[in-house]
Amino acid sequence: MRFSGKIYKDGKFWLAEIPILDLMTQGRTKKEAYEMVADMLESLVNKDGFKIEVYKGKKDSFEVGSLGPKYMVSLLLQRKREMSGLSLAQVASRLGMKSRNTYARYEQGNSVPSVEKLNELLNAVCPQTDIVINESTIPLANV
Repeated sequence: MRFSGKIYKDGKFWLAEIPILDLMTQGRTKKEAYEMVADMLESLVNKDGFKIEVYKGKKDSFEVGSLGPKYMVSLLLQRKREMSGLSLAQVASRLGMKSRNTYARYEQGNSVPSVEKLNELLNAVCPQTDIVINESTIPLANV
């Protein structure tokens, strides 16, 4: 699983953003900005062995991904819930769950949702948003 990002120069710095996660970082060079993206996501996930790969795209685009997609899904769910200003209990209630722990297992990466379940979870945390799946043709390339 990968998330797309944009990179562009603003004054002396390169800004790198991942819109779906509402995250941005910067670096003095393009390479440093890519390194900061990987570090930011690895820090947010905070799981032993979790590594982010940055895939350079054309012009001002890039993608970030991991061989551990469950943590990418958990980060997406957590960020979307936080952006919506919802608590775990509120999301669980929207899903008709008796315990917030059921939903929390997805955010912690302890449970991996099916595609149908992921769609249900995302609709609970951001009902006005659709996630568009796009096939990537960006070749693998480390920073």
